[in-house]
Amino acid sequence: MKFLENPPRFLFFTGKGGVGKTSTACAAAISLAESGKSVLLVSTDPASNIGQVFGLTIGHHVVAISSVPHLSALEIDPEEAARVYRERLVGPVRGVLPDGVVREIEESLSGACTTEIAAFDEFTGLLTGSVLTAGFDHVLFDTAPTGHTIRLLRLPGAWSGYLESGKGEASCLGPLAGLEKQRIQYSQAVEALADPLQTRLVLVSRPQRSAIAEVARTHEELAGIGLTRQFLVINGILPETEGTADLLAASICQREQSAIRELPSVLARLPIDRISLKPFNLVGLPALKQLLVEAPLVDQKAPSPAVDLKAPTLDGLVDEMAREGKGMIMLMGKGGVGKTTLAAAIAVALARRGHSVHLTTSDPAAHLAETLEGSLDHLTVSRIDPLAETERYRQEVLRSKGGALDAEGLALLEEDLRSPCTEEIAVFQALSTVIQQSKEKFVVLDTAPTGHTLLLLDATGAYHREVTRQAGRGGQEVLTPLMQLQDPTQTKVMIVTLAETTPVLEAANLQDDLRRAGIVPWGWIVNQSVAATDTDSPLLRQRAAGELREIEAVATRHATRYAVVGLMREEPVGVERLAELVRFSDPLTIA
Repeated sequence: MKFLENPPRFLFFTGKGGVGKTSTACAAAISLAESGKSVLLVSTDPASNIGQVFGLTIGHHVVAISSVPHLSALEIDPEEAARVYRERLVGPVRGVLPDGVVREIEESLSGACTTEIAAFDEFTGLLTGSVLTAGFDHVLFDTAPTGHTIRLLRLPGAWSGYLESGKGEASCLGPLAGLEKQRIQYSQAVEALADPLQTRLVLVSRPQRSAIAEVARTHEELAGIGLTRQFLVINGILPETEGTADLLAASICQREQSAIRELPSVLARLPIDRISLKPFNLVGLPALKQLLVEAPLVDQKAPSPAVDLKAPTLDGLVDEMAREGKGMIMLMGKGGVGKTTLAAAIAVALARRGHSVHLTTSDPAAHLAETLEGSLDHLTVSRIDPLAETERYRQEVLRSKGGALDAEGLALLEEDLRSPCTEEIAVFQALSTVIQQSKEKFVVLDTAPTGHTLLLLDATGAYHREVTRQAGRGGQEVLTPLMQLQDPTQTKVMIVTLAETTPVLEAANLQDDLRRAGIVPWGWIVNQSVAATDTDSPLLRQRAAGELREIEAVATRHATRYAVVGLMREEPVGVERLAELVRFSDPLTIA
């Protein structure tokens, strides 16, 4: 593998959610450790679970992987990181500042923005000379999905002016004067990331046009902030030998090879590695050791495993949704599981039943217009653009508050509006407007990947607490967006997953988080299932057999209602194919 040739000390794996960053990072760590190097594998992604991949508990401390000599791992727990971060900032002012001021600071540090910053704070510490990393030859970072990664890397530059002008103030970043000492560490972290002698950036993608387009944007954004030494890994390529088995396998091979041949020029110039699709889940040491091996793994002449699948239809779930006549339908889940496509398919199915539908997304990586490829009666489409909403919010605040400020106060306000929380507030305002429309029609919301979604829900909860607190003073009754999200008669939350071990586990964790916020998911969709096809490909049939356990877990342990959607021969783009996607989930038996 090119990305493992003469590696520097730090390897940084990034890419869209669901492309295999965690398994690639784990396999690379094993390879380096087996070569005799001392390796630390670090997860900075709240949706990652390297402990589950290795079959042991890791958590917020360095743990030796006993089955792999020279390899240790660390999972940065965002909640624990936030607790330590808050105490570091608030502890010194307790007993010094008035209790009311301390409470205000603690309240400002209670949001998801602070949790994200705290995890980044730990990440930069590991990158700039932490005692935890001192004894390791290589440190590999399994990072958060693309949007989070870009945002975190940009924070140090955004903070510099914020810290200079905001001393004495407090925000979700904490008492700003107390952050002054962190500036050197953040500056050193960015320098280390941009130095090819210290850091190698590994972009991971699937052999799909949408995933490749996303990783091309990531390349440009990272190169724009100085991270130019990049490698590309295209993961999960169906071997061309499988393409002779049947039309489904042939179609997949054709789409993937075409996407690889037509790589954007900015990616084609990078060193590129190709990893074939494996017939098994990448969980456990034996499976991980085979990820980077390109030898044939399936005997083409061996009997294919029997696959017997009976599952409810997505069409049936849409029928149940349609009976309400209106309401909010939110699709949530890890990036890369197909939320955008399924949101579009559900919206098309409802519109074709004669219902008025507004389809929208808060995911900056989503492309609803390209997925629909046209218009449809009763259906309107929009996108909550984070950049546009942030600028709109900034201008609104400057108009409402800036007029009464002097030049110095106005400059401070403008700096404050460049803080990391501004985007969450702006996007939440736009989301609240969309939620209101669901009282009159169907609103289908394709949300961002799980981490972003939880940030939005956290903002919803903070808004809910503040509105109800203010209302309590005046005695009036209010209906906040959180109340509507918690009401199953008004909002149906659908969790989308793949029939694989890690996506199902992450979907279950998301469901637990939602329930803690008082939101009970209405149903699950298992997407892109090979078990719901009649393929004759030996590799795909072996993967189909492996899916059955995960589908059973969804049906019996996690979901109150669910549907399985099969992997289609043609990409589900355009109104007709989206409609076919809903019908394609009919119950079937394959043997």
